Amino acid sequence: MLLLAVAFIVAFVLLLYMVSPLISPKPLKLPGAHVVVTGGSSGIGKCIAIECYKQGAFITLIARDENKLLQTKKEIEKYSVNDKQVVLCISVDVSKDYEQVENVLKQAQEKLGPVDMLVNCAGTSVTGKFEDIEVNSFERLMAVNYLGSVYPSRAVIATMKERRMGRIVFVSSQAGQLGLFGYTAYSPTKFALRGLAEAMQMEVKPYNIYITVAYPPDTDTPGFAEESKTKQGNFNSSVGSDGYMLSILTSGMSPVTSITEGLQQVVCMGIFRIVGLFYLGSFDSIVRRCMMQREKSESTDKNE
Repeated sequence: MLLLAVAFIVAFVLLLYMVSPLISPKPLKLPGAHVVVTGGSSGIGKCIAIECYKQGAFITLIARDENKLLQTKKEIEKYSVNDKQVVLCISVDVSKDYEQVENVLKQAQEKLGPVDMLVNCAGTSVTGKFEDIEVNSFERLMAVNYLGSVYPSRAVIATMKERRMGRIVFVSSQAGQLGLFGYTAYSPTKFALRGLAEAMQMEVKPYNIYITVAYPPDTDTPGFAEESKTKQGNFNSSVGSDGYMLSILTSGMSPVTSITEGLQQVVCMGIFRIVGLFYLGSFDSIVRRCMMQREKSESTDKNE
């Protein structure tokens, strides 16, 4: 039995080795590349733009607030590595009008060249219990967090296919891997990005275009920007031990981009499932305990 298991593992490793040239993307060289960052005036988008600029990229920042964009532009320009680099700012809502998004991205490409990498960071969040969240909040979050990534991606994909190269990054969340209490409006929009990314990756991989889904936790934004080097083209990009475990647990039918990644998923899935069940049990216990405490408190208030 042991020999059979060893033979299976060896065969699996050999298979991965044979197909690895087909699944391992070449790193995208950032010096001189045109990187578009939506939601780039603050937070994760701003930090990713800075990191790319430090490596010699040309940056297009897209966000709604023009004043914030101009402030961010000045801050990013401090990190230039040569006098040819440019930071272009475009004020537009990427979630409302596709034709407008398409037009501004055409303008950006006319000025800075074809888009080599698109980083979809535009997003927002509303928290609260399902029945307490306004219905229009569900619609707004789906528009911003999902369509706000669909529209820019749709606007650049044709050119990327023509050039046979490109990277598209979707910034999801750990709440896009695991449904959490209070995030009934937010989590589904981030789950949707994963479905979009997996389907897109199947379509565009023959054109040397690779998709990355980033799952940042609640961490300081500079830390996330430093740790998630999405330019390499990995499909899953996560931060920290919890993020690593969730990426493996939720790998499912996601594509892999290295032999090591595939082996880690196969070997660790069972162990992490046990740990995951412990976490789920703990979450349920916390929710149940809080509910009982609230009901007890409300009962006490009524009796007084």
